[in-house]
Amino acid sequence: MREAVVFIHGAWMTGLEMTPLRRRLARGGFSCRQFSYPSLLAAPEDNAARLNRFLSGVEADVVHLVAHSLGGLVLLHLFDRYPVQRPGRVLMLGTPINGSRTAACFARTPLTRWLLGRSIRRGLLGGAPRWKGGRELGMVAGHRGFGIGTLFCRALEQPNDGTVALAETRAPEINAHLSVPYGHFAMLWSAPVADAVAAFLRTGDFAAS
Repeated sequence: MREAVVFIHGAWMTGLEMTPLRRRLARGGFSCRQFSYPSLLAAPEDNAARLNRFLSGVEADVVHLVAHSLGGLVLLHLFDRYPVQRPGRVLMLGTPINGSRTAACFARTPLTRWLLGRSIRRGLLGGAPRWKGGRELGMVAGHRGFGIGTLFCRALEQPNDGTVALAETRAPEINAHLSVPYGHFAMLWSAPVADAVAAFLRTGDFAAS
């Protein structure tokens, strides 16, 4: 049975920053693909349509999905609009599944709101569909770090990864939740986090990491 892992990056990113994580999983035997999309120029719902087209071209029987930050919200829209997908586990990394306080702080004034683009439409400010993927969903979230949230948003709840609060990553529909001592982007370069991702994709749990 052919398996593939598709990676979905976050806001302001291109997927290049996920290279260390992809390479570590590839060394572990996973076949990895990167999906890139205009995170600010299109709403998460529209990017979900792009992702659906991308996935249709992935030659595999099982397709796992690993999404960082905003990418996880794109996945929520994917399974809401296009629920018929091939089997596979879904893992989010630092996704503010309940909405982002940091994004709310940026959205307060026109001077900083433009930095969020269309990512706030049923996305970073909340309003994304609830998870209805009908498959195992995992979350890795950082609880230590310095980032734009700690720099610009004094109201960001503790603990956080510098951008997303730990509480923003929790939801009843998440089957496995792992808190790690890394920042929002540093987790993408962490070997222990890569081991945890691999463990979840193989078993649906982080216990083996």
